[in-house]
Amino acid sequence: MEVRGLEKRFPIRRGFLRRTVGAVRAVDGVSFDVREGETLGLVGESGSGKSTTARAVLRLDPPTAGRVLFRGRDLAALGPHELRAARRHMQMIFQDPYASLNPRMTVGGAVREPLDVHGIGAPAARDERVASLLRQVGLPADVADRYPHEFSGGQRQRVGIARALATSPGFIVADEPISALDVSIQAQIVNLLLDLKESLGLTYLLIAHDLSMVGHVSDRVAVMYLGRLAELGDAESVLRTPHHPYTRALVAAVPVPEPVASARPRPALLRGEVPSPAAPPAGCRFHPRCPHATALCREREPEWRDLGGPGAAHWVACHHVDSLPQPS
Repeated sequence: MEVRGLEKRFPIRRGFLRRTVGAVRAVDGVSFDVREGETLGLVGESGSGKSTTARAVLRLDPPTAGRVLFRGRDLAALGPHELRAARRHMQMIFQDPYASLNPRMTVGGAVREPLDVHGIGAPAARDERVASLLRQVGLPADVADRYPHEFSGGQRQRVGIARALATSPGFIVADEPISALDVSIQAQIVNLLLDLKESLGLTYLLIAHDLSMVGHVSDRVAVMYLGRLAELGDAESVLRTPHHPYTRALVAAVPVPEPVASARPRPALLRGEVPSPAAPPAGCRFHPRCPHATALCREREPEWRDLGGPGAAHWVACHHVDSLPQPS
């Protein structure tokens, strides 16, 4: 998956005639690649544009501008029938297992629906495929006739994962797949996703808030702030030695055991709130909250810089990355 200059804007309409008076710039010029077989973690605060990016990548919400190439094909150039065929290979696991399943449809019907839509397999064999998918995600096959309200949140998310796997996709977007679940269930779902990646050779775009989980499952991490990327690189490099002040603040906010916390100084946490994407600040988007901001940050947008060595790219968008205290 190649994403180039992706933008998504939502119009702001007011008045009796609902005239457009502005736009929410939810995603504003985002570019990244998702390599085959890897997990790319996309992190950032609420409202940074992560979920909108995911939906725009899959064209669930058509992008305002930019290009998305899946296996070399520009999704924007595909007609309705070609796009439907391409979506067989791209699926999504939604954040809320309570809202993503039709309450009037059995879980077996929900898992079978992609098979019917794409005409996969003989009709008589689809029920067996449904049973196999349910077993694959850790549910007994005999639950196919039950309805979503009869399941716990973790079980519903397993159904959602089974539905995403129905068409045998190679690329899956997982939008906060554990955030709506009990803490006791989250590790089970994470381990399930890891097992499925290993056994099926899947590629993930994983959106999450939990940086410790992202570091555990991701090969690379992209940090997003107010519609733009701030840092991108190998997971260990970004999370252990973050260079952008925003990434450092996110890492500093991760809870650590008390003996460890008392043994090292903690960086100052962020001040203020995320500005409105309807009126983002000029220059660096992060400068109103950055302790290192200067007049240059307020006037000019920073360019991407590669701070990594050969074969280990580590991109950062910060004017003063060379003069900041080096991460320990």
